[in-house]
Amino acid sequence: MREPDCIFCRIVAGEIPCTRLFEDEQVLAFMDIGPIIKGHALVIPKAHYDPITAVPPAVLAPLLTAVQRVARAQQVGLGAEGINVIQNNGAVAGQAVKHVHFHVIPRFAADGHHWNWNPKAYRDEIELQTFAERLRQALATP
Repeated sequence: MREPDCIFCRIVAGEIPCTRLFEDEQVLAFMDIGPIIKGHALVIPKAHYDPITAVPPAVLAPLLTAVQRVARAQQVGLGAEGINVIQNNGAVAGQAVKHVHFHVIPRFAADGHHWNWNPKAYRDEIELQTFAERLRQALATP
């Protein structure tokens, strides 16, 4: 499955160059050309899927195995002290390319990068339980 206007599909097809790190029949890992931290990599399924809920488990499993493999390579090869793994879905979540992909970002104590993590709170225990129940009901429905 391929989308002709998708930049990642075009990278997989070899129409757009990339610096490949790893690939197999289902997965491609390559360097991000706009790294948050040097060594930032992208891991994508070779077939076009979007959003993550559309990725079949038979594709998602090797995709996550490749993410783990790249993270390990960042630790061993770059001496990363930590790793951020980020997967965005939809424009409101920060997704820029509509092809499922994982950012695997090596982190170092002195890398100077900070996330704008602004935690919120539930109004009370009732509100927390209400959200939890809505999610449990959705999880129970295949």
